[in-house]
Amino acid sequence: MHVVIGGCGRVGSYLAYMLEREGHSVAVIDKDPEAFENLWEGFSGRRIKGVVFDRDALLEAGIEEADAFVSVTSGDNSNIVSARLAKEHFRVPRVITRIYDPRRAEIYKRLNIPTVASVAWSGHRMLSYISHGELDSEYQFGNGEVDMVRLEVPAHLAGRSAADLNVPMEVQVVCVTRGTGTILATAGTIFKQGDVLYIAVAKESQGKLERLLGLK
Repeated sequence: MHVVIGGCGRVGSYLAYMLEREGHSVAVIDKDPEAFENLWEGFSGRRIKGVVFDRDALLEAGIEEADAFVSVTSGDNSNIVSARLAKEHFRVPRVITRIYDPRRAEIYKRLNIPTVASVAWSGHRMLSYISHGELDSEYQFGNGEVDMVRLEVPAHLAGRSAADLNVPMEVQVVCVTRGTGTILATAGTIFKQGDVLYIAVAKESQGKLERLLGLK
């Protein structure tokens, strides 16, 4: 793919590095030429000095041929304006933007632009560590609304079924790893000691899951 990245800070430069490692072509736009020093020495993509929502800068970056556009500048306004321009004017298939203000993030989601609200995500992540440290979070969906937690089956749950933990719209046992294999769980899946469960849980239901597991 060809990916255009707006913003060459820590996130933008690291994303460029990961994309190039996967074999994609990358162009990075930033108004501060010193920001390109964040790129590693071997970066082979394009460096474009300019404002991320400037049409000429976007064209120089190859926006018309881009498969994806990512805006990760330090300003919410710059990010959303450039993202909308990429999506609505240049018709880039995949457009993603970072938003600091969680309230704005909800608004921009309604524009069908995938949004990473870093403040909300970080806050939810830290809250989980503080309030629900017993749950080993493997992955968070969205901006932290749903957690995927990993749990080795405790002795008192051996012989119980997934139905004993499932709560509609709140808790769902997704899969079970047993030995070297993994299976998708059904309500009738019976746990064995040594199994590893992967459970999806809504963030507001983490306390309920801990009670169901006997952790609280």
